[in-house]
Amino acid sequence: MNNKTALLVIDVVNGCCHQECETPEDGITYKKIRKMVPRLQAFINDYRRDINENVIYINLTPWTKQYLPPNIQKLYENPSVCYYGEGGFEEEFYNLAPRENDRVITKNTYDAFANPELEKMLKQLNTDTIAVAGVFTDGCVLSTIISGFSKGYNFIILKDLVETTDLPIRQRLAKDLLGYTIPMQYGRVLQSGEFLKEKMGGNAP
Repeated sequence: MNNKTALLVIDVVNGCCHQECETPEDGITYKKIRKMVPRLQAFINDYRRDINENVIYINLTPWTKQYLPPNIQKLYENPSVCYYGEGGFEEEFYNLAPRENDRVITKNTYDAFANPELEKMLKQLNTDTIAVAGVFTDGCVLSTIISGFSKGYNFIILKDLVETTDLPIRQRLAKDLLGYTIPMQYGRVLQSGEFLKEKMGGNAP
Protein backbone atom coordinates (compact mmCIF):
# COMPACT_ATOMS: atom_id res chain seq x y z
CA MET A 1 0.00 0.00 0.00
CA ASN A 2 2.41 2.68 -1.22
CA ASN A 3 -0.03 5.26 -2.56
CA LYS A 4 -0.64 8.46 -0.64
CA THR A 5 -3.66 8.18 1.65
CA ALA A 6 -5.87 10.77 3.33
CA LEU A 7 -7.50 9.94 6.65
CA LEU A 8 -11.11 11.17 6.73
CA VAL A 9 -12.63 11.51 10.22
CA ILE A 10 -16.39 11.91 9.80
CA ASP A 11 -18.73 13.70 12.23
CA VAL A 12 -17.04 12.97 15.56
CA VAL A 13 -18.90 15.92 17.05
CA ASN A 14 -20.98 16.37 20.18
CA GLY A 15 -24.26 15.97 18.32
CA CYS A 16 -23.24 12.45 17.30
CA CYS A 17 -21.31 11.46 20.43
CA HIS A 18 -22.01 13.43 23.59
CA GLN A 19 -24.33 12.09 26.27
CA GLU A 20 -26.05 15.49 26.49
CA CYS A 21 -27.09 15.13 22.85
CA GLU A 22 -28.72 11.73 23.22
CA THR A 23 -32.49 11.36 22.89
CA PRO A 24 -33.26 8.01 24.52
CA GLU A 25 -36.97 8.54 23.90
CA ASP A 26 -36.16 8.25 20.17
CA GLY A 27 -33.80 5.32 20.66
CA ILE A 28 -30.72 7.48 20.03
CA THR A 29 -27.87 6.84 22.46
CA TYR A 30 -24.13 6.85 21.84
CA LYS A 31 -22.46 4.55 24.38
CA LYS A 32 -20.73 2.45 21.71
CA ILE A 33 -19.51 5.57 19.93
CA ARG A 34 -18.02 7.00 23.14
CA LYS A 35 -16.27 3.67 23.70
CA MET A 36 -14.75 3.89 20.19
CA VAL A 37 -13.49 7.49 20.39
CA PRO A 38 -10.43 6.80 22.63
CA ARG A 39 -9.29 4.17 20.10
CA LEU A 40 -9.68 6.76 17.38
CA GLN A 41 -7.69 9.31 19.39
CA ALA A 42 -4.84 6.83 19.81
CA PHE A 43 -4.95 5.84 16.15
CA ILE A 44 -4.76 9.45 14.94
CA ASN A 45 -1.68 9.97 17.12
CA ASP A 46 -0.06 6.82 15.67
CA TYR A 47 -1.04 7.83 12.15
CA ARG A 48 0.55 11.26 12.53
CA ARG A 49 3.71 9.82 14.06
CA ASP A 50 4.22 6.78 11.83
CA ILE A 51 2.55 7.70 8.52
CA ASN A 52 2.63 11.51 8.55
CA GLU A 53 -0.03 11.87 5.87
CA ASN A 54 -3.09 14.05 5.71
CA VAL A 55 -5.91 14.15 8.28
CA ILE A 56 -9.22 15.69 7.20
CA TYR A 57 -11.96 16.25 9.76
CA ILE A 58 -15.58 16.47 8.65
CA ASN A 59 -17.80 18.75 10.70
CA LEU A 60 -21.47 19.74 10.49
CA THR A 61 -23.30 23.00 10.13
CA PRO A 62 -25.89 23.36 12.88
CA TRP A 63 -28.40 20.56 12.23
CA THR A 64 -31.28 23.01 12.19
CA LYS A 65 -33.83 23.81 9.50
CA GLN A 66 -32.22 27.03 8.29
CA TYR A 67 -28.92 25.26 7.45
CA LEU A 68 -30.19 22.03 5.93
CA PRO A 69 -31.01 21.49 2.22
CA PRO A 70 -34.60 21.35 0.96
CA ASN A 71 -34.64 17.56 0.53
CA ILE A 72 -33.78 16.97 4.21
CA GLN A 73 -36.36 19.57 5.22
CA LYS A 74 -38.90 17.72 3.08
CA LEU A 75 -37.95 14.38 4.61
CA TYR A 76 -38.29 15.85 8.09
CA GLU A 77 -41.90 16.77 7.45
CA ASN A 78 -42.47 13.20 8.58
CA PRO A 79 -42.40 13.47 12.41
CA SER A 80 -41.16 9.90 12.78
CA VAL A 81 -37.84 10.73 11.08
CA CYS A 82 -37.46 14.40 11.99
CA TYR A 83 -34.20 15.05 13.85
CA TYR A 84 -33.34 18.71 14.10
CA GLY A 85 -30.68 19.68 16.62
CA GLU A 86 -30.23 22.72 18.80
CA GLY A 87 -27.09 24.07 17.08
CA GLY A 88 -23.85 25.40 18.54
CA PHE A 89 -22.44 22.98 21.12
CA GLU A 90 -23.48 19.97 19.05
CA GLU A 91 -21.15 20.84 16.17
CA GLU A 92 -17.98 21.04 18.30
CA PHE A 93 -15.60 18.10 17.92
CA TYR A 94 -15.98 15.49 20.63
CA ASN A 95 -12.68 14.73 22.39
CA LEU A 96 -10.71 15.35 19.20
CA ALA A 97 -8.59 18.39 18.43
CA PRO A 98 -7.52 19.06 14.83
CA ARG A 99 -4.00 20.41 14.61
CA GLU A 100 -2.81 23.41 12.64
CA ASN A 101 -1.86 21.35 9.57
CA ASP A 102 -5.08 19.31 9.57
CA ARG A 103 -7.97 20.24 7.33
CA VAL A 104 -11.60 20.75 8.37
CA ILE A 105 -14.52 20.48 5.95
CA THR A 106 -18.06 21.44 7.00
CA LYS A 107 -21.13 19.87 5.41
CA ASN A 108 -24.90 20.34 5.77
CA THR A 109 -26.02 16.89 4.63
CA TYR A 110 -24.94 13.27 5.01
CA ASP A 111 -22.36 13.11 2.22
CA ALA A 112 -19.05 14.89 2.88
CA PHE A 113 -18.51 15.21 -0.89
CA ALA A 114 -21.56 17.49 -1.03
CA ASN A 115 -19.08 20.20 -0.06
CA PRO A 116 -16.94 20.57 -3.22
CA GLU A 117 -14.04 21.74 -1.09
CA LEU A 118 -13.40 18.13 -0.08
CA GLU A 119 -12.67 16.91 -3.59
CA LYS A 120 -10.70 20.07 -4.34
CA MET A 121 -8.60 19.37 -1.26
CA LEU A 122 -8.02 15.72 -2.19
CA LYS A 123 -6.83 16.75 -5.63
CA GLN A 124 -4.46 19.29 -4.12
CA LEU A 125 -3.09 16.52 -1.88
CA ASN A 126 -2.71 14.27 -4.95
CA THR A 127 -4.42 11.32 -3.28
CA ASP A 128 -6.82 8.77 -4.72
CA THR A 129 -7.18 6.66 -1.57
CA ILE A 130 -9.20 7.56 1.52
CA ALA A 131 -9.13 5.80 4.90
CA VAL A 132 -12.38 6.38 6.76
CA ALA A 133 -13.19 6.61 10.46
CA GLY A 134 -16.10 8.18 12.32
CA VAL A 135 -19.88 8.06 12.60
CA PHE A 136 -22.44 6.91 11.64
CA THR A 137 -21.44 3.71 9.83
CA ASP A 138 -24.90 3.34 8.32
CA GLY A 139 -25.40 7.07 7.75
CA CYS A 140 -22.85 9.74 6.87
CA VAL A 141 -19.96 7.27 6.62
CA LEU A 142 -21.87 5.11 4.13
CA SER A 143 -23.18 8.10 2.17
CA THR A 144 -19.68 9.58 1.85
CA ILE A 145 -18.17 6.28 0.72
CA ILE A 146 -20.81 5.73 -1.96
CA SER A 147 -20.45 9.27 -3.26
CA GLY A 148 -16.65 9.22 -3.24
CA PHE A 149 -16.49 5.83 -4.91
CA SER A 150 -18.64 7.14 -7.76
CA LYS A 151 -16.05 9.92 -8.19
CA GLY A 152 -13.26 7.36 -8.60
CA TYR A 153 -11.70 7.28 -5.12
CA ASN A 154 -10.46 4.10 -3.45
CA PHE A 155 -11.61 3.46 0.10
CA ILE A 156 -10.28 1.70 3.17
CA ILE A 157 -12.79 1.53 6.02
CA LEU A 158 -11.24 1.19 9.47
CA LYS A 159 -13.57 -1.40 10.95
CA ASP A 160 -12.81 -0.71 14.61
CA LEU A 161 -12.98 3.07 14.17
CA VAL A 162 -16.45 3.46 12.65
CA GLU A 163 -19.54 3.20 14.80
CA THR A 164 -23.26 3.95 14.95
CA THR A 165 -25.91 4.47 17.60
CA ASP A 166 -26.69 1.77 20.16
CA LEU A 167 -30.04 0.92 18.55
CA PRO A 168 -29.93 -2.85 17.83
CA ILE A 169 -31.30 -2.55 14.28
CA ARG A 170 -28.58 0.00 13.41
CA GLN A 171 -25.89 -2.14 15.00
CA ARG A 172 -27.02 -5.12 12.90
CA LEU A 173 -27.11 -3.00 9.76
CA ALA A 174 -23.61 -1.64 10.41
CA LYS A 175 -22.29 -5.16 10.93
CA ASP A 176 -23.81 -6.30 7.62
CA LEU A 177 -22.45 -3.27 5.78
CA LEU A 178 -18.93 -3.87 7.08
CA GLY A 179 -19.14 -7.61 6.66
CA TYR A 180 -20.57 -7.75 3.16
CA THR A 181 -21.90 -4.70 1.30
CA ILE A 182 -18.96 -2.31 1.65
CA PRO A 183 -16.15 -4.81 0.90
CA MET A 184 -18.12 -6.24 -2.02
CA GLN A 185 -18.94 -2.89 -3.60
CA TYR A 186 -16.92 0.04 -2.29
CA GLY A 187 -13.61 -0.71 -0.60
CA ARG A 188 -11.44 -2.71 1.74
CA VAL A 189 -12.45 -3.17 5.38
CA LEU A 190 -9.48 -3.41 7.74
CA GLN A 191 -8.75 -3.16 11.43
CA SER A 192 -6.81 0.03 12.12
CA GLY A 193 -3.75 -1.94 13.23
CA GLU A 194 -3.75 -3.88 9.96
CA PHE A 195 -3.92 -0.61 8.05
CA LEU A 196 -0.90 0.82 9.90
CA LYS A 197 1.09 -2.37 9.29
CA GLU A 198 0.42 -2.18 5.58
CA LYS A 199 1.30 1.49 5.38
CA MET A 200 4.56 0.86 7.25
CA GLY A 201 5.48 -2.13 5.12
CA GLY A 202 4.63 -4.72 7.77
CA ASN A 203 6.76 -3.18 10.53
CA ALA A 204 4.03 -1.87 12.83
CA PRO A 205 3.70 -3.64 16.20
